[in-house]
Amino acid sequence: MSKRLATVFAGTPDFAVPCLEALLHRADIDLRAVYTQPDRPAGRGRRLTASPVKRRALDAGLPIEQPENLKSSADLDTLAAYAPDLLVVAAYGLLLPAPVLALPRYPINVHASLLPRWRGAAPIQHALLAGDRQSGISIMRIVQKLDAGPVWLKRACPIDAHDTGGSLHDKLARLGAETLAAALDLLASDAIEEQAQDEALVTYASKLTAADRELDFTASAAALERRVRAFNPVPGARARLGSLEVKVLVAHLLDGVCSDVPGTVIACSVEGIDVACGDGLLRITELQPPGKQAMTAAAFLNGYGEQL
Repeated sequence: MSKRLATVFAGTPDFAVPCLEALLHRADIDLRAVYTQPDRPAGRGRRLTASPVKRRALDAGLPIEQPENLKSSADLDTLAAYAPDLLVVAAYGLLLPAPVLALPRYPINVHASLLPRWRGAAPIQHALLAGDRQSGISIMRIVQKLDAGPVWLKRACPIDAHDTGGSLHDKLARLGAETLAAALDLLASDAIEEQAQDEALVTYASKLTAADRELDFTASAAALERRVRAFNPVPGARARLGSLEVKVLVAHLLDGVCSDVPGTVIACSVEGIDVACGDGLLRITELQPPGKQAMTAAAFLNGYGEQL
């Protein structure tokens, strides 16, 4: 492939920015437009705020499109006018209608899992919740069925014992850009070999809800520790400790057996707050009371110890 490839990029959050950077630095890519979600209210003032992808696209002087859903004929005409050969999607946040997918020759997605494991909206958190030992990036051709298209390239990433949703997100964002660049190198040399996904191995990473954040202390301490890590730093796992509903930001497994009723606070010290679980003990070392900043367990006990 000798000519520059007419390209449109679609992405919204921080995860997508390294992929946009990778496209910006390629001489064989003619990046004609960036699509991103409409500005949304954010922060305490609820001001309309541009997405991270939009801010980077503005810095680069690129045309920016922010349609609500890409379903109208006007939206389709706008995209068609850019005449993309390649459409690169990374955490855009919209399902693309069939007429959109029919426009470019190569509609591809940068997905944060090793497909077919964890198709869907929240692969990073689900990998942590499940206790997976690795995650990764899949570059795949987009089809109408969710994350079901043939895979161009996969790169694995180990999940460390202390990885959080935040740290794994950052590792996969970097790996996403690297894997996209490698896939585009293959495309440039006509070396892409699409691999169909094994439908027998499919798992789904469903969209997370508020209920997923709740720590049910009848579960095992190991499962709860993974849940705390999956939701760190945002939105934070939630638990009731005594009379308080708190965010639990950091917690660790403790050795030993506990026969107390799950949810019972069995010990408090500067080292942490120890809570009985359905199987084992969980030590909470960092948490956030309602309306306050995150704090260590020691600081929490100074102000709220009597309420446990």
